Amino acid sequence: MHDTYTFLRHFADSWFLIAMFGFFAACILWAVRPGSRALHADAAASIFRERAPDGEGDQ
Repeated sequence: MHDTYTFLRHFADSWFLIAMFGFFAACILWAVRPGSRALHADAAASIFRERAPDGEGDQ
């Protein structure tokens, strides 16, 4: 049991940490990619769109 804990502890402290950092970096790069500017602007402005009284908005 002690050997399993030690192995998992070393794995979490090294390779898993590297994998999680890689995932974090990939998420940041995906969010700031050049093609996402229009999507972010649309999402930011979506709360200011008004809906028609009958429920049919400009979807």
